[in-house]
Amino acid sequence: MSTVTSLVQSVDWLALAPPTVAAAVALVVLVADLFLPVARKPLLGWIATAGLALAALFLLPLLGEDRRTFCLPAHPDVCSYVADPFTLVIQFLVLGGALLTALLSIDILKDHDLPSGEYWFLLLSSASGAALLPASRDLATLVIALEVASLPAFALVGLRRGDRLSSEAALKFFLSSVAATAVMLLGVSFLYAATGSLHLSQVADALTALPDPRLATLASAGVALTLVGFAFKTAAAPFHFWVPDTYVGAPLPIAGYLSVVGKAVGFSGLILVTVQGFPSYANVWGPALAVLAALTMTVGNVAALRQDPRRAHSAVRLLAWSSVGQAGYLLVPIAAAGYTDDPAHAIGSTVAYALMYAAVNLGAFAVAALVARTRPANRLTDYRGLYHQRPVVALALGFFLLCLAGLPPGIIGLFAKVTVFSVAVDAGLAWLAVIMAVNVVIALYYYLQWTTVLFRGAEEGAGEAEGAKAPEAARTGQPSRTRIPAPLATAIALATVLGIALSGAPQLVLRFASGALL
Repeated sequence: MSTVTSLVQSVDWLALAPPTVAAAVALVVLVADLFLPVARKPLLGWIATAGLALAALFLLPLLGEDRRTFCLPAHPDVCSYVADPFTLVIQFLVLGGALLTALLSIDILKDHDLPSGEYWFLLLSSASGAALLPASRDLATLVIALEVASLPAFALVGLRRGDRLSSEAALKFFLSSVAATAVMLLGVSFLYAATGSLHLSQVADALTALPDPRLATLASAGVALTLVGFAFKTAAAPFHFWVPDTYVGAPLPIAGYLSVVGKAVGFSGLILVTVQGFPSYANVWGPALAVLAALTMTVGNVAALRQDPRRAHSAVRLLAWSSVGQAGYLLVPIAAAGYTDDPAHAIGSTVAYALMYAAVNLGAFAVAALVARTRPANRLTDYRGLYHQRPVVALALGFFLLCLAGLPPGIIGLFAKVTVFSVAVDAGLAWLAVIMAVNVVIALYYYLQWTTVLFRGAEEGAGEAEGAKAPEAARTGQPSRTRIPAPLATAIALATVLGIALSGAPQLVLRFASGALL
């Protein structure tokens, strides 16, 4: 009897609450969709939004604690789920990003006649997987969480039925992601064969002293293949090719969700496997990630620089390529962690940068969603004279772009870039810091170019703008300037307030950058 009892694991439901609440509300929405009449389907959006807010509130009781569950009976310090400061920060980012996405989506669903029940169920399911991933401390749970976050996203991208761009985007996203997952699973299987464990702490211990050279070769292949899988999830070059078409084909809130929450999932997984799972292979993944960071930021910024302002969907394409460039900056501290004796401190800069990026990038997508209501082509030229039509919205978008560029008054963007830059220099990666500085200058051009368009006189592009607006006005029977829906206005306001608050207290970035989250 004592043997059987020792195998029973106790479950800390409070530690599990954030992802569990999101998953439970997803099931509630799915069942409610069966019984609600069509006229009351919008209620599902508010249920989903409230569910995400409730999941985020469950982070509060976990602050200042280090809770663990699903631990091995013989090794109580080896657990599959850990709610530590790193987990809580990433879960806050994920659930906050999903909440802003939900606010953006409420009116988009009505405008594009998307199926409400399926949409909200898929979004909540993806958010629950994304919230589970940073708490995962074994490779099996990591892969499962990654797929729970990714599989609903494929369907969300292709949810606009009959839309060729949406179908192509979903197919490209699905095929490339499945290939990356297969590579990652092969790497995980190699690591399990070499070490005999899936828990990151035990894998790390086993990798330091493999008895057989053949096992060492197998483990090296497993480390490389696992890193390739996560490199795809972070949209690191050369695994970034799916990003522009996917963002253009997806509903705009989902494009914003992928740019923020999708990246948070990839980067948190990458941090866990490198810093906690493969520290003895830092001489391998450190240089590899440094090269990936340099390549990613260069490819993303150069491609963003070459966008034609008159091309359809050029605004979304620029945000897509910008997100690739930003992924390069996010990779720098993780690469630097391979060169330092205290990698836990280095990755704090990635987390701090991710928090800044999440707020302002979702804000930019929120404004893009507003402009797309009257100008569905969403060209960069469609933003000309926005200040004269909607001054507050134009100022908000200008602020978001300046934050991404790292220019005042976007102080938070400047501080985040400085912390990343200093981490690279401290780790001895001066060459990477120089490449980052060059890319920041390149990015200044297209961010400032878009910002100046907002404040130009409307008469400069009146003919072109009217040409873009006329078909939409004829189709909807509404004037080009419409009232901003309350949920969309709330999302823009929240992103703006958060960006301003962070810019007013940049020491928060320094606190994250200097603290050991793991």
